Amino acid sequence: MASLKELKGRINSVKSTQKITKAKQMVAAAKLRKAQAAAEAARPYGIRMAAVMGSLASKVAGQDNAPLLMRGTGSSQRHLLVVVNTDKGLCGGLNSNIIKEAKIQARALIAAGKDVSFYLVGKKGRAPIKREYPDLKADGFDTSTVRTPGFEEAGAIARELIALFEGGKFDVAHLIAPKFKSALAQDPVTAQLIPVPAPVAANDSGAVVDYEPSEAEILEGLLPRYVTTQIFGALLEREASEQGASMTAMDNATRNAGELIQKLTIQYNRSRQAAITTELIEIIAGAEAL
Repeated sequence: MASLKELKGRINSVKSTQKITKAKQMVAAAKLRKAQAAAEAARPYGIRMAAVMGSLASKVAGQDNAPLLMRGTGSSQRHLLVVVNTDKGLCGGLNSNIIKEAKIQARALIAAGKDVSFYLVGKKGRAPIKREYPDLKADGFDTSTVRTPGFEEAGAIARELIALFEGGKFDVAHLIAPKFKSALAQDPVTAQLIPVPAPVAANDSGAVVDYEPSEAEILEGLLPRYVTTQIFGALLEREASEQGASMTAMDNATRNAGELIQKLTIQYNRSRQAAITTELIEIIAGAEAL
């Protein structure tokens, strides 16, 4: 049985941990408002970009002069999984769920006879994937050097992916990233990134639109920006998901610490009372003996 000193030390230790988790929860709650606003503000831009892409893509679909980013290499043998994880921990099962989704996609592709490689964004997903697939090639981009990754980092990732695609390193790229719904729900989502899937063109009510220069030339410049926008949106969703998951995880940790403190305090009081009772019995017994 633990001594009173050991129990007192445990209680103080758990109280210190509770202060840390409570502070982390408050910081995450404050950051969540800003991250959620940024993620939600970027979604309409992505929807509008997809509508413009759909209008242009419908004009060049099936043409030989369509940009490479849209028509693809003509093969689907080599697949690249772009996995977006966080750089920090203490955010519950967020990273585990993203890695689980990446593994599901990788197993399905390997079972279909496809070649799979990884491109890892964020530090927390590197070790589990490399441990699961030590023989698979895994490139990546380090976002831990900046406080909050933005459009510049998304552009750097997009340029590197496009360079790999144009260099013949892969045929199809899939983006796996969390989708922020609420502080309690952040679901991983898989979407094709390269070649850019032709979005459904919006209904223009029969309006005739003349493009200058040609649709193919506009797409040539617009497609890289579209890829950048998709990655930027994934980074924003990641930030919001990380703060939401962290706030929830730290709230649970704080409450668990409180329950543990209560149990240890009861145990400490019982042990203390037992020690006092034992001392009293010894004193009374000694007095009676005299």
